[in-house]
Amino acid sequence: MPRVARDPLVLGRVIGDVLDPFDRTVPLRVTYNGRDVNNGCEFRPSQIVTQPRVQVGGDDLRTCYTLVMVDPDAPSPSDPNLREYLHWLVTNIPGTTGATFGQEVVCYESPRPSAGIHRFIFVLFRQLGRQTVNAPGLRQNFNTRDFAELYSLGLPVAAVYYNCQREGGSGGRRLRD
Repeated sequence: MPRVARDPLVLGRVIGDVLDPFDRTVPLRVTYNGRDVNNGCEFRPSQIVTQPRVQVGGDDLRTCYTLVMVDPDAPSPSDPNLREYLHWLVTNIPGTTGATFGQEVVCYESPRPSAGIHRFIFVLFRQLGRQTVNAPGLRQNFNTRDFAELYSLGLPVAAVYYNCQREGGSGGRRLRD
């Protein structure tokens, strides 16, 4: 099914900047302190200090998934020369469980945007089987597409993103509690 212009991943330029068009086939639920991450919602840095709870759907425990969290707007949306900044990488997550059951390859680093409104994107890939993934040498200039190709992950099976700006930041949108 082709993506329609009203798709929040298209509107938020997640499709294009970070991902190619894909069909969502696996449920992915991300929550910070009980609050769901929905495409385009807004969080303050103080609300995302600790890693979120991530629940993965899927068929069964034998299917494994990889979760990537990136910021394509680092260090600022007007000059994203560190795009994509890798905030978290977890592999071998069994289907029907969550990120805590996987192998954390790159530990969670809480977002601290200093300029502008940043998008923080969670991308879920279905693995061909259990696999070893090496941590990249640097968090900056990570490339989700290249990573997926290197590890034969194919297109994502789910993605969700939120917006965040510095605590006292003012932009085109007011952050809600």
